[in-house]
Amino acid sequence: MSYPIKSPRKLIEVALPLDAINAACSREKSIRHGHPSTLHLWWARRPLAAARAVIFGQLVNDPGYQQGGGFKYGKNKKEAAIERKRLFKIIEDLVLWENTTNEVVLEAARAEIRRSWREVCELNRDHPQAAELFNPNKLPALHDPFAGGGAIPLEAQRLGLEAYASDLNPVAVLINKAMIEIPPKFAGQPPVSFAQKRERANGNLGLERAWPGATGLAEDVCHYGAWMRAEALKRIGHLYPAVEVTSEMAHDRSDLQPLVGQKFTVIAWLWARTVTSPNPAFSHVKVPLASSFILSSKAGREAYVQPVVQGDSYHFTVKLGPAPSGAEKGTKLSQGSFGCLLSGTPIGYAYIDDEANANRTGDKLMAVVVEGVRGRMYLPPTEDQEAIARKVTPAWKPETPCRGTFASNAQGRIYGFKVFGDYFTPRQLVALTTFGDLVADARIVVRDDAIESGLPGDQKSLEAGGTGATAYAEAVSVYLAFGASRAADAWSALVTWRHQVEASRNTFARQAIAMTWEFTEVNPFSDSCGNWTGNSTEWVQKSLLHLPYLPTKGTVSQADAQTQAISCGKMVSTDPPYYNNIAYADLSDFFFVWLRRSLRDLFPLLLATISVPKAEELVASPYRHGSKENAEQFFLDGMTQVMRGLSQTAHPSAPITIYYAVKQSDTEHQSGTSSTGWETFLDAASRAGLAVTGTWPMRTEKEGRVIGNDSNALASSIVLVCRKRPENASTTSRREFLRELNTVLPVALDEMTKGSGDDRSPVAPVDLSQAIIGPGMAIFSKYAAVLEADGSAMGVRTALQLINRFLAEDDFDADTQFCLHWFEQHGWTEGVFGNADTLSRGKGTSVDGMRAAGILHSAGGKVRLLKWVEYPSDWDPRADTRLPVWEALHQLIRALKEGGETASGALLAGLGGKAEAVRQLAYRLYTLCERLGMAEDARAYNELITSWTGIESAANAVPIRETQGSLFD
Repeated sequence: MSYPIKSPRKLIEVALPLDAINAACSREKSIRHGHPSTLHLWWARRPLAAARAVIFGQLVNDPGYQQGGGFKYGKNKKEAAIERKRLFKIIEDLVLWENTTNEVVLEAARAEIRRSWREVCELNRDHPQAAELFNPNKLPALHDPFAGGGAIPLEAQRLGLEAYASDLNPVAVLINKAMIEIPPKFAGQPPVSFAQKRERANGNLGLERAWPGATGLAEDVCHYGAWMRAEALKRIGHLYPAVEVTSEMAHDRSDLQPLVGQKFTVIAWLWARTVTSPNPAFSHVKVPLASSFILSSKAGREAYVQPVVQGDSYHFTVKLGPAPSGAEKGTKLSQGSFGCLLSGTPIGYAYIDDEANANRTGDKLMAVVVEGVRGRMYLPPTEDQEAIARKVTPAWKPETPCRGTFASNAQGRIYGFKVFGDYFTPRQLVALTTFGDLVADARIVVRDDAIESGLPGDQKSLEAGGTGATAYAEAVSVYLAFGASRAADAWSALVTWRHQVEASRNTFARQAIAMTWEFTEVNPFSDSCGNWTGNSTEWVQKSLLHLPYLPTKGTVSQADAQTQAISCGKMVSTDPPYYNNIAYADLSDFFFVWLRRSLRDLFPLLLATISVPKAEELVASPYRHGSKENAEQFFLDGMTQVMRGLSQTAHPSAPITIYYAVKQSDTEHQSGTSSTGWETFLDAASRAGLAVTGTWPMRTEKEGRVIGNDSNALASSIVLVCRKRPENASTTSRREFLRELNTVLPVALDEMTKGSGDDRSPVAPVDLSQAIIGPGMAIFSKYAAVLEADGSAMGVRTALQLINRFLAEDDFDADTQFCLHWFEQHGWTEGVFGNADTLSRGKGTSVDGMRAAGILHSAGGKVRLLKWVEYPSDWDPRADTRLPVWEALHQLIRALKEGGETASGALLAGLGGKAEAVRQLAYRLYTLCERLGMAEDARAYNELITSWTGIESAANAVPIRETQGSLFD
């Protein structure tokens, strides 16, 4: 006999204060110092606010009345609205960055989670597995099988749940260990560093001060990071000499003349890559490849590099003031080539690639940035400065191959980068190996200080569960190794100079290892951008200050999400990989080679391989699987297996939450049909035995990213809320499915728009189309199948269309529904791409698909609908394979304006059965424009409506196109 679990609907299955959550997510993306994400770089992290809100909503019971499955629960509609408003207020406080470590706010949220859990336990007290599954005194743990950057397990821990994190990638595993596993072991413990021992010796001050959470650990990271800097300065400080201002430098620089003879600390050396000139007359000269000569474009602080050509040689000098025309392009002639500085001969990328792979490229110092009296000061290069850099010989460099990955360089070319060590100059390699070696030295010093401060002097390691001096020293060294790994990002030969802000930009300014033609070599020992203290020690230290104060246990493992069993009996919330957007394994090798050098003796099994595992990584990478089709199938099969495993093992009392963060696009199938990734993902969830009970759009992506001007950055994720579908689930008919939609969706819509009990809508109009899919798909996916009249199973696309019909109140195609909704919000003006992407998913279409169809413009993160005057005049509806009613309407208006009823009628004749839909859309848009005060646009629709009879007559007069039939027609 089967004993069903009595599980009330959770808040996330009914309503959420999306406005507050999204506002907090957007704000959090601009917070850097102190954010836990700055502990170490990881790509595509979820905001802590989103993770916190989702987990809270996933575990807290919705107060609304519900009956079914053998139990009753909840309040009447009025009482539920009041209670829901109270829960919304808790979420609104909870998601604020200022409340990240506010124990009063956090405890209020934890209390709600505990109360809901006790209610679930009471409902299931007679269940045969009550002792195993429903202990009212102990919350179940939460597991994230794609832990990545650790936001989800971290926030589970912050909310009082034991957190389990697993990932296939060892870099992700180390990040999660540093965030959720190590800090609770030493929570509340004072630092062991000398500074604190001195305080205790001089009056016990160190013992009197409270050190909540990981604040003591953070203090030690700061102290021993400073120790490492001092030791490194002794060993390699001579490689970073100060620059003396000479009379030659000051010859035509009035700002330098009073400074002759003075020495200044270097912030950065700015280099240009060089290549042998392809001009035979100058084949003995290596000429610079520079995409810009601008050093500073700040108003009043302008500076630029000026190349000086003398016969068959050249040198660089630095000038102040606005740069002359062309300086912003350096030696670049076009997007595909540079020009020889001496002859102007074009230098193509293919030529550069060949020269680089034959080891015939080099670099030349363009300028030196120093710490001046009143800010940055730019000096011309000197032979001494260049010579010091060239005399350095590193004792070690990472030999792990970096090619064979699409993420390694721009344009798919190698440019001489064959192993990861090639991404660094010799001086950078020496600096990184020096600081990396000092991690092990610091561990010895920390252990000695820890014993002296009173920690047990046992030999039990961190991995073995130790908490004494040895384990603590190893813990501190993990964070110091993260500092050294962060330094690799700031100290590579792919770092650039941002002349707008006069600072260096790290290697991973975007989610790729991009080629740079001029690069910045920063000074680890300066007090400015990219230095060891500011870039490494302080960022790591500050990130620890915002970890949870409550010492809740965290457990981290390396595991393949497709085969792991860690989720058994645990709540699950996870953020799977980005389909084919980011190859995490390829990118993370950049850091793995340095972390492995510093920490292999602490984590020998985790860091046993020479590179990050890639074959099992669940991303659709064509280069790994031979073709785009094979890669897509690999991803979908693997993700279906993951979701099937979660449906079978996750704790049954709460839904599973899955972040879907893939930019919407159309996928063509061999059958000639197309679908969106969103539909495919929903279908995979359904096939895996999951019933979708909620879909919530959240602004989880940072829009201000370094992307091409014509690119559109993903700005939102869809949080998919799922429960296991009963194995004995029945089938239903299309008619019964529609009947349930008409019963359930009005109630769901009311709860989403007025559930907070006040005049503020918790779900914004732009998000409503996506949010309403949740309760609609809950009906569709609870059945084993919804059967059409001919007995075939209804597909996800059809289900989405029927759900959307409830909001649209018409039978328009998906593209037209999108345009209607977008037009109501934005008219003909631009809107944010992320909002358009979210809306397109809700409507079952994609921005890229509609752009290809010719009904909107999308570029630079903005989207706008095309006006009728922008539609092409040579359009033939009979040849159009994607013909939205929206497009047909505006083509008819264009034809009417340009050629009268005859021209418009000729188009109408080719529309077939769409004519009536076009007329209905014209009526609807006329009414909408009247309401919005868009008189000119309303007039255009009105003219079409009033001319409709004449247009139809003209259409009827168009001769029918004859086609030759086959012999047996």
